[in-house]
Amino acid sequence: MSYTKLAPALRAGSDICLTRAVVSCRLRSTVASPRTKPSSESQEQQVDATCSVLKKAAAQVDHISQTENAWSKSKVFIDFENTKEAYKSKETSELLRSLLVFRLCTFDFLVDKNKELINLSRKVLGKRLFEQLMKMTFYGQFVAGEDQEAIKPLVRRNRAFGVGSVLDYGVEEDLTQEEAEKKEMESCVSEAEKESHGVDHREKKYKAHRRFGDRRGGVISARTYFYADEAKCDQHMETFLKCIEASGGSSEDGFSAIKLTALGRPQFLLQFSEVLVKWRRVFHLLAADQGKAGLSALDIKLEMKQLQESLAKLGLGAKDETQNWFTGEDLGMSGTVDLLDWNSLIDSRTKISNLLVVPNLETGQLEPLLSKFTDEEEMQMKRMLQRMDVLAKKALQHGVRLMVDAEQTYFQPAISRLTLEMQRKFNKEKPIIFNTYQCYLREAYDNVSLDVELSCREGWYFGAKLVRGAYMDQERSRAAEIGYADPINPDYEATNQMYHRCLDYVLEEIKRHRKANVMVASHNENTVKFTLQRMNEFGIHPSENKVYFGQLLGMCDQISFPLGLAGYPVYKYVPYGPVNEVLPYLSRRAQENRGIMKGSQRERLLLWTELHRRLLSGEIFYKPVY
Repeated sequence: MSYTKLAPALRAGSDICLTRAVVSCRLRSTVASPRTKPSSESQEQQVDATCSVLKKAAAQVDHISQTENAWSKSKVFIDFENTKEAYKSKETSELLRSLLVFRLCTFDFLVDKNKELINLSRKVLGKRLFEQLMKMTFYGQFVAGEDQEAIKPLVRRNRAFGVGSVLDYGVEEDLTQEEAEKKEMESCVSEAEKESHGVDHREKKYKAHRRFGDRRGGVISARTYFYADEAKCDQHMETFLKCIEASGGSSEDGFSAIKLTALGRPQFLLQFSEVLVKWRRVFHLLAADQGKAGLSALDIKLEMKQLQESLAKLGLGAKDETQNWFTGEDLGMSGTVDLLDWNSLIDSRTKISNLLVVPNLETGQLEPLLSKFTDEEEMQMKRMLQRMDVLAKKALQHGVRLMVDAEQTYFQPAISRLTLEMQRKFNKEKPIIFNTYQCYLREAYDNVSLDVELSCREGWYFGAKLVRGAYMDQERSRAAEIGYADPINPDYEATNQMYHRCLDYVLEEIKRHRKANVMVASHNENTVKFTLQRMNEFGIHPSENKVYFGQLLGMCDQISFPLGLAGYPVYKYVPYGPVNEVLPYLSRRAQENRGIMKGSQRERLLLWTELHRRLLSGEIFYKPVY
């Protein structure tokens, strides 16, 4: 039993709390306890060992408390108004470029017609002059360079001023809307669905719809991949591998980002997501039957006896049959079943298509989601998982943290579950795999709290990136048109509250066990200040590298660099790639900045303030020294 698990109980100074902690750990053990009665001698040895552990645990708690007290007395205050510190890493020409680019982003005509204007400029100027113009403006602002060698100077300079890098190969396929829709429909519909002609038990949310086949629609802050074939997925994997190698070579604590829709046919993600959601829905139905509706997901505990009776009534299995469902390593040992126990029922299947089995409440049977799977579809599923495994092993080898980006809600349950399986495998000694949680979703808190709890039970390191979300307009339009519940929080303030609630939960877990890790990926200054305040209150020192901050390259330098110079782990998303191949990425940056710059002129005001300061102090030709 680890000291950290006992620490909260010892701090409480209560025998009852301590007993609960010990019992809890016993119940969560993944190894069945022997039934033989121990001898009195062995009992005495166990008591002595327990006393020894408790004494060490108490000493550990004292040390933690002293550390927290020392840190709370030396709270760090960061002045985000100090432009000299914020732009210490920038030449004056870079400040002028930022002002120009941000100003251009406020003109609707330029942003709305950016693709047409780019194509016209390329024709008029020619390839060489066009690329030079882009490097002096948008490309130079938001992209680090054309290849892994070209980005090294910027990565080194940022590192010298306390800012790390999350490398991201920014090349995107420039498809027409018709091409994107065709690819999506072909890759998201199985052979069984084609033969059924719409007569199946699939839910409409988890089926492909041509109207929303172009997943780029309404999305300005995330890259979109479309499935072409298995060879293309292998190319994407090779690109991710190169990013991981570059991250490992450029710093000792780098991150790299991947998307699962780049690694395989999205049909599998749709189907697996539907299975997971249906199983979870049955759990909540059973909870309502026990009078436990309305509780948060983590607080619902189903009584075993009543659960077996309910399953029998629903026709999902006789009592003696369902009893075998909960006799595994750690299922039902406490006499209750929670959602984490329930979710584990669909683990450990050998053939991947066997995962896609759902409870049918009408027939009372466990049925396959689809009538059949072709051998090729089975192999496509396996290849996606194999590619994920290759990337995770490469990240572990190079000491790079791997962040799995979030995607649309009809893919996300499967993406989160597959990421969780990677965390179980690779996060045993340190956090290597990070999942992404979109806090504009109504179920964000349940998702975060369940995964944190699972990591505690199983003893691996929880890793999360918290974002507000990239697909809001698209998600709302799709839900309204197809006819299912809107998954998005009602307004921006509700999303802010959800973000802070999820963040608070993870920070409290860090305070208790020091095993969770979180990246606060936000350009919102209030959220950053909230995080700093809670870190001070919880005694979480930046040198522990438990809380990271993340912003995009070319944006919010007034947040990133003061944090880095104060010793906080902060990272920039650093895209790179040839000029002509990152134009779709630059188009999205222009659209994103239009909203930001129209809503607030703060960043432009700070840039002007720093220019004015340099002019008056004779530093107009300032060059950073590092």
